[in-house]
Amino acid sequence: MSVEQTISKVRAEMTQNNANSYIQVVGGFLLDHLDKNPEDAEKIFNADKTISKSFDEIRKAAEKKKVGNSAMFTPQEGFAIVMKYFGIDTVVDMQRPVAPAPIVQPKSDIDFDIKLEDLL
Repeated sequence: MSVEQTISKVRAEMTQNNANSYIQVVGGFLLDHLDKNPEDAEKIFNADKTISKSFDEIRKAAEKKKVGNSAMFTPQEGFAIVMKYFGIDTVVDMQRPVAPAPIVQPKSDIDFDIKLEDLL
């Protein structure tokens, strides 16, 4: 089993379920994870585990967390549940560093600058 086979498995499930946004988002996340962590390919390749079955784990976790008729997960929590389902112990970091915006000095509309001392 190789990383390429695992990528093919994930892409095949995404292609078969192209209208399912959950599978598309989680599949994209797994492909990105594989790119950075190829050593996890064997865990994701497991024939008994699929992206669509990982949604059952999300439902189970939501049942435990729900208040009334709803439950809410942060993206980090949701992806952590998926990673645990595939047997991958990792911290999901969804935050990307943001470069600070450059400080822009406002330009004056007037290019003419004269002081009283210049005229004396």
